[in-house]
Amino acid sequence: MNSAEARKVLETALICAQAPLSLRDMRVLFADQVGADTLRGLLDDLQRDWQGRGVELVTISSGWRFQSRPEMREYLDRLNPEKPPRYSRAVMETLAIVAYRQPVTRGDIEDIRGVTVSTQIVKQLEDRGWIEAIGYRETPGRPALYATTRQFLDDLGISGLDQLPTLEAFDMPDQAASASPLRDAADPQPSLLPELDDPDAGLTPDSLPEEQDPSAHDIPRP
Repeated sequence: MNSAEARKVLETALICAQAPLSLRDMRVLFADQVGADTLRGLLDDLQRDWQGRGVELVTISSGWRFQSRPEMREYLDRLNPEKPPRYSRAVMETLAIVAYRQPVTRGDIEDIRGVTVSTQIVKQLEDRGWIEAIGYRETPGRPALYATTRQFLDDLGISGLDQLPTLEAFDMPDQAASASPLRDAADPQPSLLPELDDPDAGLTPDSLPEEQDPSAHDIPRP
């Protein structure tokens, strides 16, 4: 099989795949007769082939996938006008703290936010597949340590936490009031992230509100 044929097989598999493909998955396509370095070269060729189109080939935490470019969202949303689920400010702040300070306990989150973190908030993020308990801190009570998941990275369209925007970029009050770092990090696949109930909610410590009754936030499941 020459390079052109191998590229065609790889392109077809990536387009038809229902989930991102890892390099191991792609090697199975060729009965392990194609090495990882050769696959990376073929993927680079495919990325160049798809430049300037409405779809791009990207690498994320779970592997490689084709996805629509951000500038296509305006048009694709017309086919599916249903808005993404809306999450409360408290949920998004909790997610941001886990993402930037992980691993953290509920106590750590409460110290940063200055309010109690309800069990419902943690469960919502676990049910969405964005955070998980990865161990326990060896302190009295052995509280669970939470970290983000591969699903979190995939939904943001990034391959690692180092691709999140730096917190220093949100030190200005007007910037903090206009967006959360996690929403701005979602440019590759913005439609996959939820919207905030309060678009003016910042993540600066001085602006954090007292925790509201969790029952006041009915959060639809995706």
